Amino acid sequence: MGGVTGLTPPAGLPEGPPSGLPDVASLAKLAGEFFSALPTTALPGGATNGLPLGLSHLGGPSQLATPPQPSEPVLALGARAPALAPVAQTQTGLPEKAVDSAGVSSRSPAQGVPEAYAASLPSIDLPQAPVQAPATPPSSPYYFLGETSAYPVADEVDVPREDRVTARSFGLPGEDELCALLGGVPPTAAAPTAEPAKKDQWFYFTDLTRNENGRAPASQAGARPPFDVNAVRRDFPILQERVNGKQLVWFDNAATTHKPQAVIDRLAYFYAHENSNIHRAAHELAARATDAYEGARNKVKRFIGASSTEEIIFVRGATEAINLVAKTWGAQNIGEGDEIIVSNLEHHANIVPWQQLAAAKGAKLRVIPVDDTGQILLDEYRKLLNDKTRIVAVTQVSNALGTVTPIKDIVALAHSVGAKALVDGAQSVSHMRVNVQQLDADFFVFSGHKIFGPTGIGVVYGKRDILENMPPWQGGGNMIADVTFERTIYQPPPNRFEAGTGNIADAVGLGAALDYVDRIGIENIGSYEHDLLAYATQGLLTIPGIRLIGTAAEKASVASFVLKGFTTQEVGEALNREGIAVRTGHHCAQPILRRFGVEQTVRPSLAFYNTCEEVDRMVRVVYQLATSRR
Repeated sequence: MGGVTGLTPPAGLPEGPPSGLPDVASLAKLAGEFFSALPTTALPGGATNGLPLGLSHLGGPSQLATPPQPSEPVLALGARAPALAPVAQTQTGLPEKAVDSAGVSSRSPAQGVPEAYAASLPSIDLPQAPVQAPATPPSSPYYFLGETSAYPVADEVDVPREDRVTARSFGLPGEDELCALLGGVPPTAAAPTAEPAKKDQWFYFTDLTRNENGRAPASQAGARPPFDVNAVRRDFPILQERVNGKQLVWFDNAATTHKPQAVIDRLAYFYAHENSNIHRAAHELAARATDAYEGARNKVKRFIGASSTEEIIFVRGATEAINLVAKTWGAQNIGEGDEIIVSNLEHHANIVPWQQLAAAKGAKLRVIPVDDTGQILLDEYRKLLNDKTRIVAVTQVSNALGTVTPIKDIVALAHSVGAKALVDGAQSVSHMRVNVQQLDADFFVFSGHKIFGPTGIGVVYGKRDILENMPPWQGGGNMIADVTFERTIYQPPPNRFEAGTGNIADAVGLGAALDYVDRIGIENIGSYEHDLLAYATQGLLTIPGIRLIGTAAEKASVASFVLKGFTTQEVGEALNREGIAVRTGHHCAQPILRRFGVEQTVRPSLAFYNTCEEVDRMVRVVYQLATSRR
């Protein structure tokens, strides 16, 4: 085959340039002189971007220095798949800071962090690397800032809140009618008052004081931060599911809550990049996994207001948490003739372990009664307390009725007779601000899956001085300092109570769930759910033959009911045909249901991703069922 030199111009075309024009070499020389004479854009240190002034908008130095990178999606509440935000590298190989992809440099991206997670994290400037990199770099870099690592992070750094939920209304239909129902006025843009909350509050989740009619003053009813339920819903992939051809309505939140994409992404990232056993290896993945696990412990500590991470024990859930306390502290401190107090509202998980302990020790179980609305009778509780009382174990929110108990008074009264107090927070942490130090609780327990985290993970909080004097619950690895065949020395808390390989990934997922709740704001969640519960309650009361079970003045998002002429199973099946999920049965709380003369109820339970339209769908189905046999 011939080369290009063998080609000849087509017939009719001249072989060289037209007469009077410079040749190609002359044109190249003139172009070079022209562009070298143009000014360029100065960069730091005297470098230039190589572009003439006026053309710099076409791209910066990083765009010319490296091949173009694929554009990163800006994080939206509706994101469905993990997105990695590029992370700039330092000489040590550590990312300088976690950043949202909307503002990152286009330098070659390192393996970063899921963007949905990175958006919640504080920016932390790491120490400047010396000119020569250290011989041994830190073994546990910041894969997720805010979690434990080789570099210390301020213990009280708050996760930014409300930076991803910026809409300007609740997104509720019929908002004027709802406000009229609540005795207020339509929401306004007025800023919340800076006055401290008064003691006499209108329900647990607002700073609105009651007027003489028990309603919120009109001047305060609209003073709420912005919240957009539709934006929040886009964070929960499962809410797009269809059941029996209808879009899913999830009103079974007291049984379990769904998981935002940020939690799903965090779990996937852990298994893809950090998976290892913790604490007992020198290799890199062990360091990453340990950082993530202990970082989650720190997030729990901040979320519930504990004084130290050493007071936070990871367990499988609230049930295991109560059993741990009963079988360690209880076995050590309760004897024959001693008394244990629970309330009539309790879940079976806060009854059975204490029954077992009382039977084994010859102790007595005593029960605080409730009134006809389902609220604890404090005067009757006072009568039960005496110098034989060793522990009082009471729920903060009833899973069957939604009653919010006066838990701070209950704890204080227990302490007045020298007893300890355990608070079951499984149904409270997702609805209200919890601070264990303000409650002065000796123990506080909750489950991760009730607060938008994974199943199989839960928490025991215990005061440090109490935990230090408790015997271990299980024996094995991780909880020991030294073992011989003659004796074993145990680790201090919390490791003493975490024998074996724990649920590492789901602890990390719980930390991501708490970050998510923090970004939205637990007060925003509580206020929205309060309005939604009021809306649902009024709707249910329009249905002939319905009876609400549990009507206490202070309630969280549960609206249990029975319908005359129908079993709870029939009601649940009718709702399921329309894609609406509710819990039917005794809800593992048979004693409190029998107090109201029923064995089972239908229990819609609400979360901050539910809407008034969904409530309307439920009310319509139950109404049609109630009138179908007339």
